[in-house]
Amino acid sequence: MQQQATGSGVIIRTDGYIITNNHVVEGSNDLEVSLYNKRVYKAKIVGRDPSTDLALIKITEQGLPAAKFANSEQVQVGDWVLAVGNPFDLASTVTAGIISAKARSIHIRQDNSAIESFLQTDAAVNPGNSGGALVNLNGDLVGINTAIASPTGTYAGYAFAVPSNIVAKVVDDLLRYGEVRRAYLGVSIQDLDWTLAQDLKLATSDGVLVARVVPGSAAAQAGLQQRM
Repeated sequence: MQQQATGSGVIIRTDGYIITNNHVVEGSNDLEVSLYNKRVYKAKIVGRDPSTDLALIKITEQGLPAAKFANSEQVQVGDWVLAVGNPFDLASTVTAGIISAKARSIHIRQDNSAIESFLQTDAAVNPGNSGGALVNLNGDLVGINTAIASPTGTYAGYAFAVPSNIVAKVVDDLLRYGEVRRAYLGVSIQDLDWTLAQDLKLATSDGVLVARVVPGSAAAQAGLQQRM
């Protein structure tokens, strides 16, 4: 049985490279890209990275307007941002909000190598916004809209974007190697809250706890130990 789904994307190079979410293109047999001028193109998948839920696709075209990447490390809580996308098939919709948190993990990726360090925003994001741009007031890309926190499946006040610095790393690796290359330390960590710090008789609740060290990993070879 054939099914259709829609999402959003961001042109990142003038020669037709577009970044979107992996869950937008995963399992697809045919991809079509409709631009702001209503021209429609066939697209191919260049590479996917499920760990960050990003995918790089390409259309055959030249001279396209391309997004400029901002440094997402410089984004501050309270900064105004705009979310651009196609929610509910409403093309080229723009909503406004602020950055309400940084480095947010919401545990939506259920694999051991998942990377979650989302920018949280209260700009309205709905189904169809996935893969669309989160930009600052200069129009520079600060993130790729990826997820919402909602009991109903539609906007309830919280949306999450992959920061542009992570996007840039993923894009560069997919173009260079066809895959994303990462170094693995080999530890599992746990947030250190005040209750756990008291149980362990620690003087501070800052930082994280090494909950597990993978045998034979770089961490094990460097002498890192699990805190019992």
